[in-house]
Amino acid sequence: MTKIGNYNTLDVIRETDNGVYLDGGEHGEILMPKKYVDAGTKERGTAEVFVYTDSEDRLVATTEKPFATVGEFAHLQVKATGKFGAFLDWGLTKDLLVPYSEQRSKMVEGNRYWVFIYLDLLTNRVVASAKLNKFLDNTPPEYTKGQQVDLIVLEETDLGYKTIVNQEHTGILYKNQVFRPLEIGSKTTGYIAKIREDEKIDLLLEEPGYEKVDAISEKILSELEANGGFMAVSDKSSPEMIKAMFGISKKNFKKAIGGLYKKRLISFESDGIKMLKS
Repeated sequence: MTKIGNYNTLDVIRETDNGVYLDGGEHGEILMPKKYVDAGTKERGTAEVFVYTDSEDRLVATTEKPFATVGEFAHLQVKATGKFGAFLDWGLTKDLLVPYSEQRSKMVEGNRYWVFIYLDLLTNRVVASAKLNKFLDNTPPEYTKGQQVDLIVLEETDLGYKTIVNQEHTGILYKNQVFRPLEIGSKTTGYIAKIREDEKIDLLLEEPGYEKVDAISEKILSELEANGGFMAVSDKSSPEMIKAMFGISKKNFKKAIGGLYKKRLISFESDGIKMLKS
């Protein structure tokens, strides 16, 4: 089944002066313009392509790669506005339309906006919406504490960072638990801290539990080795200093060095910590 607004592997049916026609199944033949056809396509008899509609609403196949596909969120820049809405740069020759009815406020050329990319089933056009709430938090969050999830940083708030969780829900990373720089639009791995009674999701950037402490311990030992076996940092150091040196919280740092001390891998000195063995 050919998916419009996504990547497909399609068989070559025939070659013309304009390019090759691919088997689009229920959608019929789909043109892959000549500029995207290479020798490998003809030899294999198949093509890995992205399928969408051109300016005349005909299905077309391209080897260009959009910044995001149908069913995904993206932070895109407005290239132009017109009578139908705003047109976003999404990495393809044809820009992505956000109809006026799908804008939260009138979009401005040059600005970036968060949008959800979807397929208009009436027209088979790939379009976008800035009304994200229509596409998020529509199902109960069925996550377990400590579960690893994919995050997209949506915006910074007074509490911390609002994120998109697994392309389905929103969650919050609290500022006092973020120990490395985060950029709006960046993708990262996170962990479920808690699902609240109101079904809101609290998140962590650091993996909870002993597994994370072990990873931190390894990082501390590596830093000690790189610095000749000694570092002027201890459980008395400020949270800011620990964050700058290791990118972790003071709480996790103290757990890690406590474990290393019990294993007799480090000793506590008056002015720092010292490695006892490799």
